[in-house]
Amino acid sequence: MLALLAACGGGGGSAGDSPGGVAPLPDLPARRVSVATPVAAGCDGGSMSGTLYANAEVEPFAAVDPTNANRLIAVWQQDRWSNGGSRALMSAISVDGGASWQRRLLPMSRCGGAAPGSAGDFERATDPWADIGPDGTVHAMGLGFNGATLQPGSASAMLASRSTDGGLSWSAPVALVNDGAAFFNDKNALTADPTDARFVYAVWDRLDAAGNGPAMLARSVDGGASWEPARAIFAPSVANGVSQTLGNRIAVVAAGAERGTLVNVFALIDTVNNVSSSRMALVRSSDHGATWSAPTIVADMRFVGARNPEGGQMIRDGAGLPSVAAAPDGSLWLAWQDARFSAGARDAVAVSRSTDGGRTWSALAAINRIPGAVAFTPTLHVRADGLVGVMHYDLRSNTTDPATLLADAWLLTSRDGLAWTEAHVHGPFDMAAAPDARGLFLGDYQGLVSAGTAFIPVLALSRNDTANRTDIFAPRLDGIAAAQASPLATQRARSEVPPADAATLRERRSEAIATTMERRMPGWRERVQGARR
Repeated sequence: MLALLAACGGGGGSAGDSPGGVAPLPDLPARRVSVATPVAAGCDGGSMSGTLYANAEVEPFAAVDPTNANRLIAVWQQDRWSNGGSRALMSAISVDGGASWQRRLLPMSRCGGAAPGSAGDFERATDPWADIGPDGTVHAMGLGFNGATLQPGSASAMLASRSTDGGLSWSAPVALVNDGAAFFNDKNALTADPTDARFVYAVWDRLDAAGNGPAMLARSVDGGASWEPARAIFAPSVANGVSQTLGNRIAVVAAGAERGTLVNVFALIDTVNNVSSSRMALVRSSDHGATWSAPTIVADMRFVGARNPEGGQMIRDGAGLPSVAAAPDGSLWLAWQDARFSAGARDAVAVSRSTDGGRTWSALAAINRIPGAVAFTPTLHVRADGLVGVMHYDLRSNTTDPATLLADAWLLTSRDGLAWTEAHVHGPFDMAAAPDARGLFLGDYQGLVSAGTAFIPVLALSRNDTANRTDIFAPRLDGIAAAQASPLATQRARSEVPPADAATLRERRSEAIATTMERRMPGWRERVQGARR
């Protein structure tokens, strides 16, 4: 059922008020997508050590068939490791709007069923992604890797597979790039062109030991049957420092004069004199990815990352990663974590909109409802009727008990980007029970789709069960259109609050960038930033 917040109350230790007692945690929602792990018990992480969280499913993504809104695909990491990746990647399909699901392992790791010597023959896999083309072909992508990042004997490959029977079976994966220890490929995304089923685009960053990381693209012109060689579409540089991209993701403009234009958004991270900064940036293509524009800078990214405000434990969230969505009217929407609205005290959910194909963007505004509670990991989706949805987690329900970390999931909706309505997806749940993967981890991103007038979040939730720490759920949120008219549930977006000490915010942002990168590439801080002063 859809629950609306009737006033701007709500406390928790992170929001400034602590309730006198701890209320019982609510039952987990219906419509669970994941089940007990199908991975064989004896399959392990090969040459890497670490703690295995069997039955822990994290980092889901989802897509909807553009010709049939009841047909959905979800993918996630199955059996997360503490020090990187998972045993396998899973897929699930629904043909009834998320009421029921059929699950399949993706052959992108040994534990996922990849044959010895095949393209997917890797110790671990991560970063699952999926999309559905306008011809109904289902596409999936993931990162397979062996060994510790950039260490002798290590390898990483971007893998793509497709299904022509609706996700019931998958082709043997194709390696779009396969590198040894000199490079690490990371943070991939895949987009099936909604305007032309022939084109499928895969993007990621390719980092070297020095910290440089261009935006990489592999393109298919035959619906994923084959792929062109991977190439850099933007190679950043900065004087007297190193520069990289992170979180590349392509959106396709859906209507108007810019229809069919590709917009690849990413975080642009520069490190000079041991200090890192990040900006939201993009490149555009008007010829299905054959050529690309010079970069456009959208805004500074001033995230500081989330943590337990009582116990101090870090949350591995979506800091530094963009979420982007194309609306039916041709506009584009961006969301990310940013601390500028609290003078650097905590991250909020920031949004911006473009009505000219990504050339210019509206002023950044915060939309999460409780300013005093850290908000993190925003996920964007625009419904077919133009209603914009942004799902995120926050800590408004947290208490002063350092042994727990109570979080909620919320859905914000708007038609104009100015007034936003909040709906409760689920919570509070105890995030302290989530796998610890260099921070409490539900995923660097989550999924959000729609079927008709219903939003369907596809998200990871933690549970107090050490044998089954997380599951993937897909609750159906009906009634959003009616809730949009409720004045008690609606709020206005907030503007930036300048920090009293800009130098302190720059330092906190630099530290947050280092934390984000260390989670992906242990040793990044020492190689790129050097010893902190």
